[in-house]
Amino acid sequence: MYFCGLKKKILIMKYFFRILLVSFIFVFSNLSGQAENDSWRDKTEYLIYSPRYFGPNAFPIPEMRDGLVSERYEVEIRGEYHHYTGDKTWDVVGRALLPFFRGRAGMEISWCFKEKYKLTPETRDERFAVDVESPIKYNGDIIIGSFFQVLRSKKWVDIVISANIKTASGGRLCDARFTDAASYWFDANIGRNLWESTDNKSSIRMQALVGFYCWTTNDLVHRQNDAIAYGAGLTGKHRGFTFSTNIAGFYGYENNGDRPIHWRNNLRYEIKKNIISFRYTHGMKDNLYDSFSLGYIRCF
Repeated sequence: MYFCGLKKKILIMKYFFRILLVSFIFVFSNLSGQAENDSWRDKTEYLIYSPRYFGPNAFPIPEMRDGLVSERYEVEIRGEYHHYTGDKTWDVVGRALLPFFRGRAGMEISWCFKEKYKLTPETRDERFAVDVESPIKYNGDIIIGSFFQVLRSKKWVDIVISANIKTASGGRLCDARFTDAASYWFDANIGRNLWESTDNKSSIRMQALVGFYCWTTNDLVHRQNDAIAYGAGLTGKHRGFTFSTNIAGFYGYENNGDRPIHWRNNLRYEIKKNIISFRYTHGMKDNLYDSFSLGYIRCF
């Protein structure tokens, strides 16, 4: 009886130590995971809030509007691929254009609602990122723009002014994909026809952009970076085809990779209010991605 009782006590102690060991491992793993999370949060102070050290969509460059507000409603879905040495990114973007007052004003909303990427270890380390690819699904930023036609003149020029804000809705700050901070910009788009056919089916148009761009940073001294936005280009139209090319960018104050320049090209073909759009963008400075996109636009 004594040995049976002793054996039973030893068995109980054995199970007790097993439970204690499992509990210790569980608590330690949670603490390790928390420490890892805390460690990357501590490293966010090393992130460089500029286009050079973030993903391709973190700092959108203002779009050229030809100096005109469209009178048609537009809904677009677009797939994009961005390639840079050390970074390959795929994303899906949605856009809606809502004109008001017969094309005198309008609002545009765009959202990168799906993104996937793959980094090399060298690029990850350069950007102070955590992972080389996303372990979870995440969304990008929502951009809201409003614009107003202040002048429309065939004799002189057409001018559109706009105010835009990028929300802090984007994810994966730990991998320097989106900034998790708001930015905004104001600009004036100027356009004028250089040549137009008598039947109005063909034309060549010039456009220019100038504005102010600002975004929040993680610098305790300079809480925001200010930049001058600019752009210039040409648009040619012939029947259902439209081709536009422009160079645009902004010039930041801190000179820490905050002076991107893009050469952008867009070929569109329209048939019965349906538009197929192909874009190619070449990053010439700081934001050095080659970007390709294919989109479908429905006009109403």
